[in-house]
Amino acid sequence: MTAQDARQYAPATERNREPILEVLLQELPKSGTILEIASGTGEHAVFFASRLRDFLWLPTDVNPQLRASIIAWTEHNVCDNIYAPQYLDVREPVWAVENGEFDWLSRKPIVAIVNINMIHISPWSACLGLMAGAGRILKAGGILYLYGPFKQGGEHTASSNAAFDEYLQAENQQWGVRNLDDVVAVANAQNLTLKQIYQMPANNLSVVFQRYA
Repeated sequence: MTAQDARQYAPATERNREPILEVLLQELPKSGTILEIASGTGEHAVFFASRLRDFLWLPTDVNPQLRASIIAWTEHNVCDNIYAPQYLDVREPVWAVENGEFDWLSRKPIVAIVNINMIHISPWSACLGLMAGAGRILKAGGILYLYGPFKQGGEHTASSNAAFDEYLQAENQQWGVRNLDDVVAVANAQNLTLKQIYQMPANNLSVVFQRYA
């Protein structure tokens, strides 16, 4: 199998990548490294990196097959500001990007963390780990960007989201559409404040947090 053969496809990517890019262009700092958590197939990574040329993009995923897909997409798109995907489990107390392994991060520090469609298809401990890591890594003014479906005020915002929630919990009782108030509370505990909420396609939200001193 060639690297190009390893490319995987997520149908939702083509539908949401342009709206997500519009939000990122509004919310990201001017330059630096963007750490993407749970990069999945890599389609988002190559799309955003090729359009955010003032940034370095560092994709990560726990799944080796998805990391292979990210490599294949990167080679297919010949994108020179995206790094090789790394293993990163947000639940670990220290992430690889914190241990000095990547010396270039001292020159281009992580200024933003991007996480698309993860916290509803992972245990709640993953959301806790994500917030803890963002609190450790981001400096004052740094951005944490989340995308996905959320409950607001404890209620689903659309019948399709309620049905999706039932499906997720049938697949794994630890999964499910999260209540945004709970996510915000966890973020606040890690010195991350809610900056902005954007309505997105298919009843999803872009939720932007900012690290404060």
